[in-house]
Amino acid sequence: MSRMNDFLLTRRRLLAAMALSPLLLRLPAAQAAVPDAKRIIALEWLPVELMMALGVTPMAVADIPNYQIWVNEPKLPEGVVDVGLRTEPNLELMAQLKPSLILYSAGYGPSPEKITRIAPGLGFNFNDGSGKPLDIARKSLIQLGDTLGMQAAASNHLAEFDAFIASMKPRFAARGSRPVLLMSFLDNRHALVVGKHSLFEQVMDLLGVTNAWQEQTNFWGTAVVGIERLAAIKDADVLCFDHKNEAIARQVAATPLWKAMPFIRQNRFQQVPAVWLYGTTMSAMHFARVLDDGLRNLA
Repeated sequence: MSRMNDFLLTRRRLLAAMALSPLLLRLPAAQAAVPDAKRIIALEWLPVELMMALGVTPMAVADIPNYQIWVNEPKLPEGVVDVGLRTEPNLELMAQLKPSLILYSAGYGPSPEKITRIAPGLGFNFNDGSGKPLDIARKSLIQLGDTLGMQAAASNHLAEFDAFIASMKPRFAARGSRPVLLMSFLDNRHALVVGKHSLFEQVMDLLGVTNAWQEQTNFWGTAVVGIERLAAIKDADVLCFDHKNEAIARQVAATPLWKAMPFIRQNRFQQVPAVWLYGTTMSAMHFARVLDDGLRNLA
């Protein structure tokens, strides 16, 4: 009798294990629930762009005031909740909002463990070491479209992006081969320059425009340099992104060093609206427009 009981107990355990193991049963995997697109929090500005490219507005975004300074486009509609800093968002507020999904940039901000205590999380990379952030952006948009059941919206956006770049390319063909330096003032002694492995350089490559900054950059495709190093830029158009730092720009402009810069003496310097340096396809399109407008003002 005891052997029969042992057999039945073992059989029950085996059946229970099989019920929990889709690999053993080889049953079709259960379909994951599609997150409610109206209840998504985007902790970093890259996934904000991915959502907007799909035509979806995040329920909440981190650090909206700085978004308006550094990103500029796409505009955030009224009513989007600010959940604090991108590096240290208000986790209690996020929990109260009861999100269906939390989007973030991999390696930035709270750990995935903290995020998944509130809701499922999905992280995206800006760069993977390949130096092709635009390629990564395309894959990320497809991934988010798959997650939200919005595959058609992702495909449509990418088709529109390709058509837009193709339409913009002839606008740069007649300007010649003069390279372009992209920069922003950080303080009265340092500038941020955009170079190799950046989103902007990849767009410039597509448009047939040469980047004037050919020196080393970081993983993100940018570099912080002393302003004096810009004196080495001899024959280039220089576009300076406006990050609401007019006071710093005035201080620099008043210095003899700045007045002696080749591009200043040649009237090849132009301030342009902010574009998010570490964005995706929407930043790429915004950059192409800003680049076109800025260079036409220097023609």
